[in-house]
Amino acid sequence: MIPELGHFALALAVVLAGSQAVLPLWGAERRDPALMASAPPLAIGQFLALALAFGALVWSSVVSDFSVLNVAENSQSLKPLLYKITGAWGDHEGSILLWCLILAICGAAVGIFGGALPAALRARVIGVLGATSAGFVLFSLTVSNPFVRLWPAPMEGRGMNPLLEDPGLAFHPPILYAGYVGFAIPFAFALAALIEGRVDAAWGRWVRPWALAAWAFLTGGIALGSWWSYYVLGWGGYWFWDPVENASLLPWLAGTALLHSAIVVEKREALKIWTVLLAIGTFSLSLCGTFLVRSGILNSVHAFANDPARGVFILVLLALVIGTALGLFAWRAPRLMPTGVFAPLSREGALVVNNILLCAIAAVVFTGTTYPLFAQLLAGAQISVGAPFFNATVLPLAIPLFAAMVVGPMLSWKRAQLAPALLRLWWVALAALLVGLISAWGWAALPALGFAGAAWLVLGAFAPIVERARLFRLPLGASWVRLSGVPLAAWGGVIAHAGLGLTTAGLSGMALAEHRIVAVHPGETVAVGGYDWTLLGLRDAPGPNYTARLAEIRVARDGRTVAILTPGRRSYPLQRTTTTETAIRTNLARDLYAVLGEEHDGTAVLRLHVNPLAPWIWLGALVMALGGGLSLADRRLRIGAPLRRGAAARAASA
Repeated sequence: MIPELGHFALALAVVLAGSQAVLPLWGAERRDPALMASAPPLAIGQFLALALAFGALVWSSVVSDFSVLNVAENSQSLKPLLYKITGAWGDHEGSILLWCLILAICGAAVGIFGGALPAALRARVIGVLGATSAGFVLFSLTVSNPFVRLWPAPMEGRGMNPLLEDPGLAFHPPILYAGYVGFAIPFAFALAALIEGRVDAAWGRWVRPWALAAWAFLTGGIALGSWWSYYVLGWGGYWFWDPVENASLLPWLAGTALLHSAIVVEKREALKIWTVLLAIGTFSLSLCGTFLVRSGILNSVHAFANDPARGVFILVLLALVIGTALGLFAWRAPRLMPTGVFAPLSREGALVVNNILLCAIAAVVFTGTTYPLFAQLLAGAQISVGAPFFNATVLPLAIPLFAAMVVGPMLSWKRAQLAPALLRLWWVALAALLVGLISAWGWAALPALGFAGAAWLVLGAFAPIVERARLFRLPLGASWVRLSGVPLAAWGGVIAHAGLGLTTAGLSGMALAEHRIVAVHPGETVAVGGYDWTLLGLRDAPGPNYTARLAEIRVARDGRTVAILTPGRRSYPLQRTTTTETAIRTNLARDLYAVLGEEHDGTAVLRLHVNPLAPWIWLGALVMALGGGLSLADRRLRIGAPLRRGAAARAASA
């Protein structure tokens, strides 16, 4: 009965989404207050319907209702409760329903928190979100129905992929999807602006907090997925340049550019057309990243849909959403004439450089990710594009980007001079140079360049605050008063930029990692990275739904025990799958990392790593996301921006 209730709620959501797409847009066109006022209730109604549907799917998984095909294929009665719940979005159908639910949350959020928006603009934004949601909810209802019944029902389910039974990956999809789908709101604002034919400072201020929230979630989601790959898959790395990894990076790059260009719209009412295009492009990349993988077009270890009907539906849906948005942009964008002007050498100019470099990196990643696909389709050639290509092409673009990130905030708005800004950064440049020289003394040139760049980013992030407080030029009390007046949004930007510096330091440290793959007997010792690794023994350990083989490894330095690591291998008889259990001991300055491989005649194969500064990669990403959250806490950046002045505001109030 519960699955049927969920199926009915899903069908109801399609009707509500269709109504949300038609009535508010029609009302905004006719200036009908009643129809425009229907937008928030319809958006909230669609959210409640999808919440009921998703709750029914989770309930079916928790109670192990194996008459539901989705539950039978992805759950089992012995699975821990956490993974029964998270297993609801562990496959194609469940993840699509989760996507639809988050998209409905976005519409409901605009309906609830968008009361300060002009009525017509809010109606158009919610209408666009409804039109987008209608297609994806229809996709879930028709060709990706999570409530399909299985008869006769099996006594036991097949269980989830054991690799997914991990807390990190359990929460990775919702956070990542919140970032992906969150960019639907700037997308809807962009289409609403194109329909209305108006983009101004207020529009930029309305868009920025939504884009910032989506960016923070996407940052956290990408970092969580990278961390999971590092400690679960056992390969010792953090980024494989896999198509799905790249698909998440693309909207992050475009969304970062969108955040910075929206600042120019808000401050100078310039870059209007470009910002609208970025809002469309960012969500379009989110759609492609999520759905093209699930259509089976992109080959990836993450892809889990190969039904031709789904693939055709996805491609048609993407063509409708993206094609309609770009067509509307081509038709209406010429009306969005810029009113603000600025000199090339200014803070606005630095933000433009920031946008160009971010989009250039995105273009390189997009080309490297899709080129093998087109080469196979057009020429039948099997081509692999991997880390060497991306590393060689992204790094030259990242260096000037890092330079602009620090110099740009030191420039004045509208018109600036470069020499005074560089003079105020002398101490940052000196510190970065010293870090680079010290690093080059003992290590290779590339890691030294990375450490110098990290120091440049971290210290340069705080340079505007130092300048504003006039530290060491005024008494400490006067500087403290000035610091207390710095808005939270400014602190958030500083912290986010510093977080990128921490991640850069972590990436540079990983370039110095040492590892070996060795075959050893119990009692044998090998040296890796300045540590002595001794295999003390091997033993079996039973689990609730698996059997495990564990190795006990003593790690010592100068005769003193540093850590005892117990990596293992787990065998899941129901899924007929074997997974690795990585053992990691960290002190934040380095990770001791061990993986147990196969055994042959009493000899165990071990993968041993010493990874300097590895935790800083994800610590920096967390700091970036926290910086975004801190900016959102600024009252001036909250959703309720002031109404437009003049005739538009009077019309909205009427």
